[in-house]
Amino acid sequence: MSFPYASIIQMKKMLTNLDLWLEKSISHAQSKSVEPVVLLNCRLIADMYPLLRQVQSACDTAKFAAARLSGQEAPKHPDTEQTMDEVRGRVRTCVDYLETFKVSDFDGADTRLINLSFMPDKVLLGSDYLVEMALPNFYFHLITAYDIMRHNGVDVGKRDFIGSLNLRDK
Repeated sequence: MSFPYASIIQMKKMLTNLDLWLEKSISHAQSKSVEPVVLLNCRLIADMYPLLRQVQSACDTAKFAAARLSGQEAPKHPDTEQTMDEVRGRVRTCVDYLETFKVSDFDGADTRLINLSFMPDKVLLGSDYLVEMALPNFYFHLITAYDIMRHNGVDVGKRDFIGSLNLRDK
């Protein structure tokens, strides 16, 4: 299995975990007689994105990584989500998109030249883009979303973060 494809599989798994954390956050908010949308506007500190934008950014990073590394065009999402159900729908849409990829889609990904809109005069090799930009950015937003939920009392822990394992008998 290629590293780019394995990375997309891992991103898909982590977004699935994120959806479960969001589900737990709904239950947590309801148990405190708070509208779940309140959590979407929570931040760790004033100059950071709120939970809503962290989730959108994690999804965008995953879809752009898959698209760029496979030489495809990423689907557009207008960032109009306002409710927890809409945000969870965004996560599921991204997971469904990542499901469409197969290992052969990433043939040549390591040496594919990746253009970034915010650096119009530069390119990255696919391998550098994945390791230096896509993976760190994805985990930055994912972990910040997790931390916002955790900071606000949502009962998520390490097992929720790691998620399921493909265990096998010896």
